[in-house]
Amino acid sequence: MAGVSLQCGDCGALLKSVEEAQEHAELTSHSNFSESTEPVLNLVCSSCRKPCRSKTETDLHTKRTGHTEFVDKTSETAKPINLESPISNAGSGGGDAAPMDVDASGSGASEEMVVPEVDKKLVEELEGMGFSTARSTRALHYSGNASLEAAVNWIVEHENDPDIDEMPMVPASAKNEPPKPSLTEEEKKQKFLELRERARKKKEEEEKRLEREREKERIRIGKELLEAKRIEEDNERKRIIALRKAEKEEEKRALEKIRQKLEEDKAERRRKLGLPEVDPASSKPAPKPSEPTLEKKMGLPVKAVTKAEKMRECLRSLKKNHQDDDARVKKAFQTLFTYAGNVVKNPDEEKFRKIRLTNQAFQDRVGGLKGGIEFLELCGFEKSEDGEFLFMPRNKVDIAVMNSAGKELQSAIENPHFGIL
Repeated sequence: MAGVSLQCGDCGALLKSVEEAQEHAELTSHSNFSESTEPVLNLVCSSCRKPCRSKTETDLHTKRTGHTEFVDKTSETAKPINLESPISNAGSGGGDAAPMDVDASGSGASEEMVVPEVDKKLVEELEGMGFSTARSTRALHYSGNASLEAAVNWIVEHENDPDIDEMPMVPASAKNEPPKPSLTEEEKKQKFLELRERARKKKEEEEKRLEREREKERIRIGKELLEAKRIEEDNERKRIIALRKAEKEEEKRALEKIRQKLEEDKAERRRKLGLPEVDPASSKPAPKPSEPTLEKKMGLPVKAVTKAEKMRECLRSLKKNHQDDDARVKKAFQTLFTYAGNVVKNPDEEKFRKIRLTNQAFQDRVGGLKGGIEFLELCGFEKSEDGEFLFMPRNKVDIAVMNSAGKELQSAIENPHFGIL
């Protein structure tokens, strides 16, 4: 079978003609070429008629335009390779390209190169849109001379090509298909508007996508910063708690040493004075008998103080301690009323039975006021072991106590003279 293409022995590229092999040699400096019976692929896009020479080109075209249908016209365009045109060193500036070795015999005069025939009206329309004559002719030639839209799409895809503004040249023997009828002025205007609208929508979608990605990145970074800050605060809190505990243990050991030293000094002085040693158990003072209260002296029954009275006294103390800031006291009462109401309405919800002591809003409203935390402890809240939370276990929720707390708080809020008398 006769050769239908030239294959580069350096990179394996298939080329349709000697001219393409010469251009390939100028660009890559490859010089080892041979005839091949494998034709150059000619996959034509069904939508825009753009020819593609390989599967890679079809994949790139699909990615750029979304066109997926291609017609294989390789067999129609495959022709025996013509080796009569000599492969000469190219370049008009004095640069010498490496010679190409083609495994075929024969030589002849170079075939005349001419500008390909394209639809003149389409060229005029492209020039009216601002494109140069060379760019318009190249776009129409390589897009199959099919339509204005196909030519514009080709220009958009190849606008970064180095030879985009060079006039294409083809052998004089190559005949193009007869030009197709051009669009009317109204159709041309409509096509232009459609292309511009499509480009605008594509740009807007890309900007929206980038903005969504940036927003996701900002949210992710924000969450990581908050989590890192929380972990740092927890570690600092645990470190302070451990430090305080160690200080208390050290103080306790120091006091015990001082006590032992005093006992030893005391025993030493007694020995020097010839006094008998004192039994440490007998040296402890006997507990004083508790004095009877007024009720016991008079034989009156003792009335136990109820939890509601303790809550009322705690609220009175809170208001007296902060009587110069009435608005803050009122806000504290309202916040405590909200905590009690949430527990009564949702006793099974843990989030309403758990309060973070380090929360800034809690400290501003309740925790920073003397008596606020004591009132919550009377309601049933307990401090956690690490001292970070106030927590009310589910089995210790007493609705009656919470209702009493709500009544006392409502009285404190509504009574302007509460805690004054």
